[in-house]
Amino acid sequence: MTMAGQTINDRLLAARHSLAGQGLAKSVCKATTEECIGPKKKHLDYLVHCTNEPNVSIPHLANLLIERSQNANWVVVYKSLITTHHLMAYGNERFMQYLASSNSTFNLSSFLDKGTVQDGGMGVPGGRMGYDMSPFIRRYAKYLNEKSLSYRAMAFDFCKVKRGKEEGSLRSMNAEKLLKTLPVLQAQLDALLEFDCQSNDLSNGVINMSFMLLFRDLIRLFACYNDGIINLLEKYFDMNKKHARDALDLYKKFLVRMDRVGEFLKVAENVGIDKGDIPDLTKAPSSLLDALEQHLATLEGRKVSAANTPTQSSSSAFGTAAASSKFDTTNGIDEQLKAQVLAEEEAAMNQYKSKVSSPTSSGAAGASAALTNPFLSSPPAAQAGQPIVDLFGAASAQPAAAAAATKASDDLLQLGNPFADMFDASGGGAAAAGATGNAGDGTAKYDGGAGSSPFDWGATDDDGGAAQ
Repeated sequence: MTMAGQTINDRLLAARHSLAGQGLAKSVCKATTEECIGPKKKHLDYLVHCTNEPNVSIPHLANLLIERSQNANWVVVYKSLITTHHLMAYGNERFMQYLASSNSTFNLSSFLDKGTVQDGGMGVPGGRMGYDMSPFIRRYAKYLNEKSLSYRAMAFDFCKVKRGKEEGSLRSMNAEKLLKTLPVLQAQLDALLEFDCQSNDLSNGVINMSFMLLFRDLIRLFACYNDGIINLLEKYFDMNKKHARDALDLYKKFLVRMDRVGEFLKVAENVGIDKGDIPDLTKAPSSLLDALEQHLATLEGRKVSAANTPTQSSSSAFGTAAASSKFDTTNGIDEQLKAQVLAEEEAAMNQYKSKVSSPTSSGAAGASAALTNPFLSSPPAAQAGQPIVDLFGAASAQPAAAAAATKASDDLLQLGNPFADMFDASGGGAAAAGATGNAGDGTAKYDGGAGSSPFDWGATDDDGGAAQ
């Protein structure tokens, strides 16, 4: 075999088909020559045109390609798979329907081209190429078989369905059908990702063309996959226990596949594909998964392990509440869960407030705690009879006027002014009352962030704990 130009075998086979009047067979032969380049565009365009002609036998065309895939030469086999994939993507749907309905598949699970190694060896350029390309041929054939099986199961091609929020097929699918559809889509996506090539493997025009077709399918498959997951999450809080368990499992598998898709896209970027054609994958916040697991645990009657500290507990609670827009609904289970989260937060804050407002120390230690703790609205009783210390060395002023000038906005988090408390005058009860500021309960108000949506994939996970 020569690595450049058509071989004698190619020319003889084409002449034989011409003499026999087999124009379709000749076109297939031209598209799948032994020349180590991808199938030529003019031959692929002609075969696509043939799939739209009513007088062309689709079974005959498909069988010709399958027959060429049984050749011993890896280039012929690989190019027959590429031609088949191209017709699946751009040809008439009759071609896809035949492959899905017939038992004719690519039986290449054990394909291995040893001929080039035996003939050329390591010393000849391209002598080992057939041996190196054989694993990719086996994986590519497996993906095309899985693509046909997906069409057989769903009666549509995932790469050709409508996508998007308004008219997306998987975006508007009901929950029961969606739970049956997503595993089929995941199986096809897994078969594609198993191609698993690196940048240095794309060393010739044949594998490069197959990689471009796989990249095209991956972008469409993942867009469809993403629509299905968004629809699944929107319906998650209305599902029964069995469906919710299946949906959570599907979402966890989706997160794993996001990482694998990212690796595939990195290879695509390294080989020169325009960055504008490569989507930017942004993961959902981790609090979304926590909310889904907590809801399933509630349905199953399990207790969710609480955090050890009040701070961690409150962060987890508000992160969970902010992650789900379903907490705004009137669903009985969701409202119960929301009330439980709020009760845990209130209990944690009350416990923390009791610790800081009732120090156990007394005497000198209590006096020190009172002077340095801004959460104490008044000094301890042991300090009431002691003289006031002038911290700033200034002449005695009117404490009542100084205290009255203090505004609530000047107090940190409206918790009281510790310096105003220290300069409490013995006879200025009214002034002292004005100096304490707003020390009602010593707590800061938090915004749960319930308005955030778990489906804004590009948004970051807000803390949701801003003080007012």
